[in-house]
Amino acid sequence: MATALQKPGMVPPPPGEESQTVILPPGWHSYLSPQGRRYYVNTTTNETTWERPSSSPGISASPGPHRSSLPTTVNGYHASGTPAHPPETAHMSLRKSTGDSQNLGSSSPGRKQSKENTITINCVTFPHPDTMPEQQLLKPTEWSYCDYFWADKKDPQGNGTVAGFELLLQKQLKGKQMQKEMSEFIRERIKIEEEYAKNLAKLSQNSLAAQEEGSLGEAWAQVKKSLADEAEVHLKFSAKLHSEVEKPLMNFRENFKKDMKKCDHHIADLRKQLASRYASVEKARKALTERQKDLEMKTQQLEIKLSNKTEEDIKKARRKSTQAGDDLMRCVDLYNQAQSKWFEEMVTTTLELERLEVERVEMIRQHLCQYTQLRHETDMFNQSTVEPVDQLLRKVDPAKDRELWVREHKTGNIRPVDMEI
Repeated sequence: MATALQKPGMVPPPPGEESQTVILPPGWHSYLSPQGRRYYVNTTTNETTWERPSSSPGISASPGPHRSSLPTTVNGYHASGTPAHPPETAHMSLRKSTGDSQNLGSSSPGRKQSKENTITINCVTFPHPDTMPEQQLLKPTEWSYCDYFWADKKDPQGNGTVAGFELLLQKQLKGKQMQKEMSEFIRERIKIEEEYAKNLAKLSQNSLAAQEEGSLGEAWAQVKKSLADEAEVHLKFSAKLHSEVEKPLMNFRENFKKDMKKCDHHIADLRKQLASRYASVEKARKALTERQKDLEMKTQQLEIKLSNKTEEDIKKARRKSTQAGDDLMRCVDLYNQAQSKWFEEMVTTTLELERLEVERVEMIRQHLCQYTQLRHETDMFNQSTVEPVDQLLRKVDPAKDRELWVREHKTGNIRPVDMEI
């Protein structure tokens, strides 16, 4: 199943509702919760609210609780513990099909329609792709994490599946590993610079051609000195690489892996709770079916033979069937609450992972820009070390060097003459 499968609970609103005809303020979009209640999401600030936002700032479109961010509303309840919506409106279609003990568990039109409109994959209920229109994205055109990782994906290395959220975590951890490897790469670059500087400094002390004289000798001595200056430049470059590039890359989010594990465990726990609630629903559904069969059987017996005992048995079976229906309704409510909680945490966490990834990429980009800047500065300083050499080389004068040498080492200017007899 592709990871771009429709999001649980993000069913587009039916046509003809007020929210479809009233223009929302910029950045706000309207959706339906898994319980069927409309809520609003600001895709710019990630803010959610049950009340329709007003186009006029500071004025609410309808009376109700104050606007809150995603973490403030959990399982359809505000932080104060009060319901965020009237309980009697939640799961209305379910109550219609389960309220009558005679019809619970049967293949009634209402139940058939409910089953046809949804599909359950790995304990998560999605709108059926064949009956539901395409859902609205929380962040259209942005390819946001919060829109495309709701379903599980086949594991290419095995027969199992990988949760969409797990793929996001793997990307985050891979990004952290890439960041570490970049830091190690810069460390190797630093070692090269340090070794190069060491060799340059050693070569500058070499005594080869130390006896060269004159203006050429001065230029040669400056060449050797420039090596020492260049060695100093490269040492400074390596030190700056360590403090301004390597170290920040290595230390950025030191506890990142630990934080990701906490995040993984949190979402995994919510998914386990959802699976547990789903198992309870299936168990309650099976129990309801058995109670209905028992009631039907006893009703048939009553038609065959009238007796007070049979009527009492029917009343008892009807009470048990009604109780089973109530149990199923309660289990479905708990399941929907668990799925809502998982849904809200998924939106919040995937948006946070998206923000962290953008932050990581931007941080690396800035430090690599710093690397190139240091390189440019190093090249400029290296150029400055050879400028004195260029100046002395332009002053090299073989004739003057010869004059100075001759003046210092001459042995006499009287030339020999022919011998006389």
